[in-house]
Amino acid sequence: MKMNLVKDVMARVAGTVAVVLLGAGVFASPDVSAGIANTKHNLGSSTGPAERVNSFSGTGEICVFCHTPHGSDTSASVPLWNRVLSSPTIYTTYNSLGTSSLDGSTAPVGSVSLACLSCHDGTQAMNVMINQPGSGGYNAAGGTLAGTWTGDHQTDGKIADGLITLIGKDLRNDHPIGIQYAGGPKAGTVPAAPAAYSSTAFRDGDFKDTKSAVLNGQSVWWVDTSVGTAGSREKTDMQLYTRADVTSVNKDGDGNSMTLSGAQPYVECASCHDPHTENTTFLRIPNTGSAVCLACHTK
Repeated sequence: MKMNLVKDVMARVAGTVAVVLLGAGVFASPDVSAGIANTKHNLGSSTGPAERVNSFSGTGEICVFCHTPHGSDTSASVPLWNRVLSSPTIYTTYNSLGTSSLDGSTAPVGSVSLACLSCHDGTQAMNVMINQPGSGGYNAAGGTLAGTWTGDHQTDGKIADGLITLIGKDLRNDHPIGIQYAGGPKAGTVPAAPAAYSSTAFRDGDFKDTKSAVLNGQSVWWVDTSVGTAGSREKTDMQLYTRADVTSVNKDGDGNSMTLSGAQPYVECASCHDPHTENTTFLRIPNTGSAVCLACHTK
């Protein structure tokens, strides 16, 4: 009887965690956990995929390197984030190049991109986490889980120098992130979801129309890739992330400055990449024929 009771409690806890993750905005998919286990994002000591290059002896868990069911960083715009975020001010962004082809405003690094960079900027080891597995390992400032790293793509748990996956703090040679989609609106404001936000409203008309919806009371936008169910937001669509924490200055069609604030769609790391997929380089869709690029860009 006691054993059955324990099993029932454990099942209820697991179900509660799953509901919390889904309610926080994680895409529902029956193979999400299997996908992580079969990718390079499986950093634990448990048996991993043949192509895995980095492994840590301190835990056999997979999800803990990014997520925790308790004590997460509430400043992160991703569910239950288990890592310490860097300050947005440490990054040099693409707009500092002064390119004349950059139409939209660039916001300080934030949203989901800041979470991705908590590993990929190389400032801290991948085994630094807020809530370590087990009991007594909580440290809001981030603690280093004991263990040994193996693999050619890391040095002391940090992504090794010379790898393209080490993005660093200088983002000038990377696709812009924290940037308004299609340069933002050329006049007025971004239409409130679920109204259409089409290329006729963009400052830069060389971009595809977006889809939009209101989910959990929040406006969301995406670019439909026609992979899966058309018209509904799916993991295989290019995600645009709502940034309401910034105020941008645009030029209208007559060259007059206009200040925009409130929710509007921005391009972030996870617009093109899904950390839970088994696709090559974690792209949301295979880039055959530049399909990822052409999903948004009209060229």
